[in-house]
Amino acid sequence: MYTAPFSYKKANNLSEALSLLQQNPEAKLLAGGHSLIPAMKLRLAAPPMLIDISKVAELRGIRRDGDTLVIGTMTTYRELETSELLKELCPIIPQAVSLIGDPMVRTKGTIGGSLAHADPAADLPASMLALGAQIKIQGPSGSRVVEAEQFFTGMFSTALQEGEILTEVHIPIRPGARMAYAKFPHPASRYAVVGVAVVLDGNSLRAAVTGAGEHAMRLTKLEQALAGKPLTAENIAAACQGLLPADHLNHDLVASKEYRAHLVDVMAKRALMQAAGL
Repeated sequence: MYTAPFSYKKANNLSEALSLLQQNPEAKLLAGGHSLIPAMKLRLAAPPMLIDISKVAELRGIRRDGDTLVIGTMTTYRELETSELLKELCPIIPQAVSLIGDPMVRTKGTIGGSLAHADPAADLPASMLALGAQIKIQGPSGSRVVEAEQFFTGMFSTALQEGEILTEVHIPIRPGARMAYAKFPHPASRYAVVGVAVVLDGNSLRAAVTGAGEHAMRLTKLEQALAGKPLTAENIAAACQGLLPADHLNHDLVASKEYRAHLVDVMAKRALMQAAGL
């Protein structure tokens, strides 16, 4: 299949990318391209211009800044997967990205592309919610920071406004925290039919799910059910029952609403058992 005609511009830095986006408000940013290009080939998207930001160096890299991990949004899955800093301080991210697609996908795909695209079955949004991440956004009038819980607003929908670019992901470092991601993948695409991320920080639990609804969401019922309780196999099993009602969950050829509701319970239990070392 062929795309509709489009023009192509390559940005050399963030300032140039923002300028091009402001001059061409209907343009789309090209990062890894694994979601955008197929959509263009299927004529589901027909942007008049692509602005390639794949070589914008200031949007790449993983570093520690005090008590925060800072990840540039053009950092690839492969870089996340192999980062020794992340393996030490935030292992849920290398674990989650290792389950995405195949090595070729992980070489090109980026964390910013995943978050901005906001596919309801993407792996990283659930981890961002469980980690309490913040997303830094740059636009014509300056920068702003959005909590991950306010960033994902609907199916393929985010808090990004016209002319804005994701620049960094900020993740609080939680010394001693235990974390895990459990996923039931689609057998062909490897997208999450349901995936659950959990972060255990002392007596505090943060949990989130992807693939079940229109966007990633916190599993507050699970968090409340285990509040103040020891993480025994019995307590985990009791808490991981009926976490989400089936009524408003996704329904497609892969899984019914009822099956997805069941998978949420199963994946939550697996993630918690893994994080707790049981």
